[in-house]
Amino acid sequence: MKKIINRFSALIADGLRANPFFEKLFVLQGVGISTQRPERLHINSLTDVEFSVFSQWGEDGIIDWLIQNNGVMPETFIEFGVEDFRESNCRFLLKNRNWRGLVMDGDHKNIDRIRADSISWRHDLISICQFIDCENINALIKSSGIVGEIGILSIDIDGNDYWIWKSIDSVKPHLVIIEYNAVFGDLEPISVPYRKDFIRSKANYSNLYYGTSIGALCKLGSEKGYTFLGSNRAGNNAFFIRNDRFHIFEPLILKRVAHPSRFRESLDNSGKLNFIGGVVRSDIIKGLPIVNVVTGEQQTLSQIVSLYSEEWIASMEGR
Repeated sequence: MKKIINRFSALIADGLRANPFFEKLFVLQGVGISTQRPERLHINSLTDVEFSVFSQWGEDGIIDWLIQNNGVMPETFIEFGVEDFRESNCRFLLKNRNWRGLVMDGDHKNIDRIRADSISWRHDLISICQFIDCENINALIKSSGIVGEIGILSIDIDGNDYWIWKSIDSVKPHLVIIEYNAVFGDLEPISVPYRKDFIRSKANYSNLYYGTSIGALCKLGSEKGYTFLGSNRAGNNAFFIRNDRFHIFEPLILKRVAHPSRFRESLDNSGKLNFIGGVVRSDIIKGLPIVNVVTGEQQTLSQIVSLYSEEWIASMEGR
């Protein structure tokens, strides 16, 4: 049976997520992982509880563990940058725990697919087509009727992530999940400068110039009243808990660490993957502008003495 489940999982990962039969099987597999794994109250880091059902990496397991231990919380999420919502942070949450949610994406074809998916009538899911910026984000959230306390806010827009989170004041999530760009390193609080029309694929051919560093997000999280809990093992999603809930998790997580990324998504001038990884990725975009979110100074990566700690370099090299 285990071999059959694994085969089904691989097929779904290859593009059969839209098939209701396979999706149901995949959800059941995820529920089985969640309920049958040994109870893990105290963990070394968030990576100990990872598993993936619909998330790109191990976020489903991390979210499941955080919700299980957080206690009473609003069963509402907001997630944007979801594409067609097939691969996302909150789909498993919606299907497994029947939360209600708001999803947003800038491509009408993606929203059409979400609305054509049975998930839109089986669950209380609102989908909005809109290119998100700092000026419209709060109005978009309010237009859905979701305000105040919510369970989860998940941000992954491959660009203005830092600036959008900074602008959001219409909701108070217990948990925030936000993408960071590990190519920017772990030593400097930096982000791409805010541009209302920022699109990753147009900003630079390399596919590496986008988003913000983990240091910038930790600084912003502190300003907004959130504490960093850790990242996924893949090194692209950071998890924050609101300060009034942090006392729950402080004794449960031994190491609240962010991981560098080993995935190799850089492109060459023709748009093909060139599989460049490690610290040399920053050299490809070293002449492009970035902003120090603490000082407000605009500079380039080439002007920064060091982006990566020795721990991150060792991890990327497998040491």
